[in-house]
Amino acid sequence: MITTASFSTELKKNIDSLDFETISEERKIILQPLVDYVQNKVLNDDEIRLNLICTHNSRRSHLSQIWAQTASYYYNISNVFCYSGGTEATAMFPVVAKTLTNQGFQIKTISEGNNPVYAIKYSENEAPIICFSKTYDDNFNPQSEFVAILTCSQADGGCPFIAGAEKRIPITFEDPKAFDNTPQQVEKYQERSIQIATEMFYVFSKIKK
Repeated sequence: MITTASFSTELKKNIDSLDFETISEERKIILQPLVDYVQNKVLNDDEIRLNLICTHNSRRSHLSQIWAQTASYYYNISNVFCYSGGTEATAMFPVVAKTLTNQGFQIKTISEGNNPVYAIKYSENEAPIICFSKTYDDNFNPQSEFVAILTCSQADGGCPFIAGAEKRIPITFEDPKAFDNTPQQVEKYQERSIQIATEMFYVFSKIKK
């Protein structure tokens, strides 16, 4: 069963445009351990906790968290809880929020400051995802029984051991930060967001209940 009724028109349009054919065979091999992890949890009727980790918890890890949570809802995979963190805390980069807003998410700023807190809604009927920059082991995140998904090579190399993780899976993405303050910034953030969305939706599309 696919859930679409409670998505915004713009978000549904973006989801409908995701093309799994753009994922290379090499990339599918990288994604397969996450498919296997989620599938095993579903078969055992266990809760599924994904902790998406990047160095600064400012761009790729947030995009991955939000799209993974959205994908699990779309494919009606229950008991999925997505988190994000970094090897250090900074702030969610404002262009990430703008990119997601443009792609159909509803975003409310709960608190301002050096590390703003955002509530991001992917469905009109579901609780929002609370996003702010934090370390991966922050007490806001799960302390055990989760999979650590490394979304950047620096975090993958810098975190040889992640306490409490049942498994660690590197699924790294190119950093859109390289295009900050350039004419390509908007385009490249949208492009990276759609790539992450495509791959997270691919993962959950493979889950059999």
